[in-house]
Amino acid sequence: MENKNQVYIGTSLDGFIADENGGLEWLDMVPNPNNEDMGYYVFMDKIDALVMGRTTFETVIGFDVDWPYKKPVFVLSSSLGEIPNSHQGKAFLVNGTLEEVLEQIHSQGHHSLYIDGGKTIQGFLKEDLIDELIITVLPVLLGGGFPLFGSMKDKLEFELIESKVHLGQLVQLHYKRKRG
Repeated sequence: MENKNQVYIGTSLDGFIADENGGLEWLDMVPNPNNEDMGYYVFMDKIDALVMGRTTFETVIGFDVDWPYKKPVFVLSSSLGEIPNSHQGKAFLVNGTLEEVLEQIHSQGHHSLYIDGGKTIQGFLKEDLIDELIITVLPVLLGGGFPLFGSMKDKLEFELIESKVHLGQLVQLHYKRKRG
């Protein structure tokens, strides 16, 4: 089975995924009266598991909603001692190099992965481990915050697979990594 690591994320025009306080309220700035999912559910149906960092995990469990994932969530952390009892069996702690983590996840039968969280995405990009990026750009300049992209040692080329406009304001870009 082919392994695939994908990103599905929203960003500001200036490339931030959260404001300076880690806030995400701006993601709801464009009215969505019909609750359009912008392809999220189709995307989620195609993945086997999620990989996210500790900060993203803690943000998600801090939302006042039921656990939003039906697929296993692997939490990358060297500082988190254990997954809280409330999320045992839903989320699993992993650590090591990204190659070791991926080997562990793949050995459990999970090959199509959703990579989430700023530092996690940046780490995967630095190791050239992202195969597809689906980025929804919102019409706001945050002026600072948590960036989607960080510095990299090598240039990575992607090709545009598709672009869509949602709600007349949001531009969703789907890129695939150009290899060899």
